[in-house]
Amino acid sequence: MISMILDEARDKMGKAVSHARSEFTTIRTGRASPVLVEKLPIDYYGAEVPLQQLAGFSVPEARTLVISPYDGSALGAIEKAIQHSDLGLSPNNDGHVIRLNFPPLTAERRKDLVRVVKGMAEDGRVRVRQARRGARHDLEALEKDGDISADDLSWSEKELDTITRSFEAEVDKALEAKEQELLEV
Repeated sequence: MISMILDEARDKMGKAVSHARSEFTTIRTGRASPVLVEKLPIDYYGAEVPLQQLAGFSVPEARTLVISPYDGSALGAIEKAIQHSDLGLSPNNDGHVIRLNFPPLTAERRKDLVRVVKGMAEDGRVRVRQARRGARHDLEALEKDGDISADDLSWSEKELDTITRSFEAEVDKALEAKEQELLEV
């Protein structure tokens, strides 16, 4: 029973770390990347559809992203969604494709983005701790029901804390890598 609870906690913590890493990819670093816009919701015939389902992406130059809609009638909706997003980019529509030019980031904007990434990392650590809290609750319930001894509970809580620290360290490592990426000029 204990190993099952610890395995479930590891799984949840792993998902929390993966989620934090995927959130980090949404922060732009001055380079063009489809990851920044592919999840952008587009109002397409009255339904919210992610951009990746409506268009293809290419990066012809380091700071240019080209969005090619599969359906030409979606061009206006895509352009409107990009303008209303918090990306701070102006789409250039030539009637067939949309070009996004990514300007170099200023030092001030880089520091702002680092703050945003740190907040995302903290959310990731909170999710890891929530998984620990749930597992600890389950372990305490087992001890209360008499299924495990107090010594088993103590050992499993120490093991759970070790697991938690390792997953928090993974979030911190991903944060450090993203910070370096943002601050490089």
